[in-house]
Parts: sequence; C-alpha cells; structure tokens
Amino acid sequence: MSKRLKKNDKVVVITGNDKGRVGKILSKQKDRVIVQGINVRKRHFKRRTQETRSEIIEIERPIALSNVSACNEKEKPVRLKVRMNQEGKKELYYLDEGKEILYRVI
Repeated sequence: MSKRLKKNDKVVVITGNDKGRVGKILSKQKDRVIVQGINVRKRHFKRRTQETRSEIIEIERPIALSNVSACNEKEKPVRLKVRMNQEGKKELYYLDEGKEILYRVI
C-alpha cells in the first residue's frame, strides 16, 4: 500500500482516535504519513526573546500508513488494485458495487 498512496491523495483513517475522519496527505515518509486535520496535537513554545511571544500552536503529527486507506467519492475506505492499461501503464482502481472505477494512473 505504501507505493500506492502519495501526497495530495484523499484518505480515510481506519483505526485509532480519528477513525472515520477524512483528510488529504500532506507529506509521507517511509511508513508514516501526515494527514491534514488528523492527529492534531498542541505544542507549547516558550518566549525566547523580547520581541517574540510564547504561544500554543496545533500541528498534525504523523500516523502509521497502515492506519489509513484510500477513499472513494462517498468517503468510504476502498482497497486499491493494480492493472495494466492498453498503453502499458499501471492503473490503480477499486471495485464499487461490482464496477471497476479508475483511481489514478501510476
């Protein structure tokens, strides 16, 4: 699954505190992804100089790639499959009510 999902893909969280929430992948490391609006934590910053202020900011923290799944238009998790098209390029698709729906060309 790690090679199938990439930046700006829409995903749904399938386990954890944010189960069922949908977001866009902001960045991806080896086995972790940062999803917009998911796993948000507060970070406290101390005042360093006279000009700066102390503040509390909210940032998204990485979650395991195995805890997210690609989603369809109805924001339901789907399993992506790979096939070759006529030009010899790989296509990602999923099944929705027995119909094959194209997700993206790799």
